[in-house]
Amino acid sequence: MNKNSFLEKEKNKLKNNFFNKIINSNVVFGFLIYLMSDCILFSVFFSVYFIISYNYNCKIFYDNTVNIYYVFAETIILLLSSFFYSVAMVFLKYKKNIYFYFLIFCTFSFGLCFIFMEIHELINLSKINFFLSRNGFFSSFFSLLILHAFHILFGLFWIVFMLFRFKFRYFEKNLYTQFFCLGLFWHFLDIVWMFIFNFVYLYGFIK
Repeated sequence: MNKNSFLEKEKNKLKNNFFNKIINSNVVFGFLIYLMSDCILFSVFFSVYFIISYNYNCKIFYDNTVNIYYVFAETIILLLSSFFYSVAMVFLKYKKNIYFYFLIFCTFSFGLCFIFMEIHELINLSKINFFLSRNGFFSSFFSLLILHAFHILFGLFWIVFMLFRFKFRYFEKNLYTQFFCLGLFWHFLDIVWMFIFNFVYLYGFIK
């Protein structure tokens, strides 16, 4: 067997490994530990917010300033983004690359739309003198939203990076595992946002 045929065989083997949906359980386990640490981080921010909001009359802020329909639209957009990613993984598994690219593009577009809406909301609040340094309540409120927005932004960069790898290093065997971990991260951010929507915004309205 000459050198070229050997390299071609190894290349095909790696490519097949990728499409055989082999998930490296050690990588996934390590990533789950990272998500647990992120979960603890968000729990601390949630705890600080609830402790401070308990001693602050924030109902006036939510009733007169926050547009709950706008926040609900953000929620739907983020959930749709996560749905598109889940369907994209199915097409990736069955080698339907055109559908995969289209759905990943939808995932990225909806995620980008969400981040613009969230930034727009924070800027509007700042314009009417509700900003980070006003008092403890707004410090905890803004910190929680900014922390979540930072994670979404990181996820968008990660999607672009993974598409770059998928395009130019198609045969890498651990690529499917990395897409799987990216999906875990993206869905995790959905869960965090649902907590924010229900226990920060909705609770603020009914408090």
